[in-house]
Amino acid sequence: MTGQVRTVDGRVAGRRGQATRQKLLDCLSEMLSSSPYRDVKVIDVARKAGTSPATFYQYFPDVEGAVLEIAEEMAKEGASLTDLVAGRSWVGKSGWQAAEELVDGFLGFWRKHDAILRVVDLGAAEGDKRFYKIRMKILNAVTSSLTDSVKELQSKGKVDKDVNPAAVAGSLVAMLAAVASHQKGFQSWGVKQAELKPNLALLVHLGITGKKPTR
Repeated sequence: MTGQVRTVDGRVAGRRGQATRQKLLDCLSEMLSSSPYRDVKVIDVARKAGTSPATFYQYFPDVEGAVLEIAEEMAKEGASLTDLVAGRSWVGKSGWQAAEELVDGFLGFWRKHDAILRVVDLGAAEGDKRFYKIRMKILNAVTSSLTDSVKELQSKGKVDKDVNPAAVAGSLVAMLAAVASHQKGFQSWGVKQAELKPNLALLVHLGITGKKPTR
């Protein structure tokens, strides 16, 4: 945790205060993994953290405020998703490797943050601009780099000039996000995780390069 942590009334929290605040966030994160977001109450979070609702309200205005804190931290980590794409070659076998690693990293990030991402998706779908901005921050980390990859392939004559790089990149990232949030559902279709990844990577590779991958 960097920078000064302040209470709701603007006071700087000391070391113990910061530890209490972080414990509240950790307990809330854990509860979101097992309970519907709307069912999580301040008193339950405080009890799980071994403190009081009054202490919770020293650091957060309500449960939603604490959830947004968790979501913002998750989005900061999501910025690193751009490293899966930035500067990668999509030519030959390197292209297939890039597609595989993008899919693996994207699905892994979604699994790690599944609970908070479900809340972010819900808030964004309901029109809450705060959650929408967080969701777009995560998706933009990949979309921008993928757009650059398509533009580079176009400049080398490897992708048709009529292709809109941003449209292709945005469509692929939207697909990745939808699949990532539905990973458990694929099992009901008889698709194992080990089968999902290479087939999703195939779609990504085809979308970026327009060609079958060289493996």
